[in-house]
Amino acid sequence: MTDEPTAQRHALLEGTGVHDVPVPLIGLGTWPLWGAECEDAVASALEAGYRHLDTAENYANEDAVGRAVAASGIPREEVFVTSKFNRRWHGGTDLVRAALEAGLERAGLEHFDLYLVHWPNPDQGRYVQACASLAELVGTGLIRSWGVSNFTPEHLQAVLDAGLVPAVNQVYCEPRDAQRPVQDANLLAGVLTAAYTPLGRGSGLLAEPAIAGIADRTGHTPAQVVLRWHVQQGRIAIPKSADPRRQRENLDVFSFALTPEDMAAIDALDVSVAGGASSHRADPERFGH
Repeated sequence: MTDEPTAQRHALLEGTGVHDVPVPLIGLGTWPLWGAECEDAVASALEAGYRHLDTAENYANEDAVGRAVAASGIPREEVFVTSKFNRRWHGGTDLVRAALEAGLERAGLEHFDLYLVHWPNPDQGRYVQACASLAELVGTGLIRSWGVSNFTPEHLQAVLDAGLVPAVNQVYCEPRDAQRPVQDANLLAGVLTAAYTPLGRGSGLLAEPAIAGIADRTGHTPAQVVLRWHVQQGRIAIPKSADPRRQRENLDVFSFALTPEDMAAIDALDVSVAGGASSHRADPERFGH
């Protein structure tokens, strides 16, 4: 199969308040990488062709990501950088702007392409206000788009009820825990789903016979099969790897397609309990930072 056109490697973040923002469907996750290790990983990913990098205040590596972007020589407008802020900054526009400016200073960047509320932290009850503040900051030149992370359908609905529509909801999502209620709520609201830990966490996912069989038949790695499953359904996928070979493999998922039968076989691996937290992810009602 011929390689897909570049346009098919991106999604559009709609309704950002300025214009539609293209985002590469495969990004590089950077947690838990720090310092020189993170900088080297981002540098090798950029060299391999990655143009989407995911960081956060809580990862303590915004500085390393920014240094690698600056050292790459790649024009800043060609690299999509996502970051996130913590609960201490949930509040009015001035407070969220302070978080944003601090993150940009750490990264040495003039703007983030996507800025997210990292966790809803419903115990303090300020995530809707934080979203409203983020929406006001689009158009300042400091962020191109805004979104949320780890929001349940109930959290998302509270944001929607306030007349706010985030561009993205970044959540734990992999074949054995696809969080279909979250994905369905995102889709209904016009919110793009981004999958962190898209290859599973300590779950033996890549050894599943359904995935291994597809990999053998298509001549691709199990990781490529799973990442193709994500992007073929229109999700952003953010695999983390510091290994240059695996980075290249993870990015190379646009030269083949899975059949409907393949997709159904992978979908059938989902054993998560609707609305509940699996053993591989934290419950946003109880965890946050």
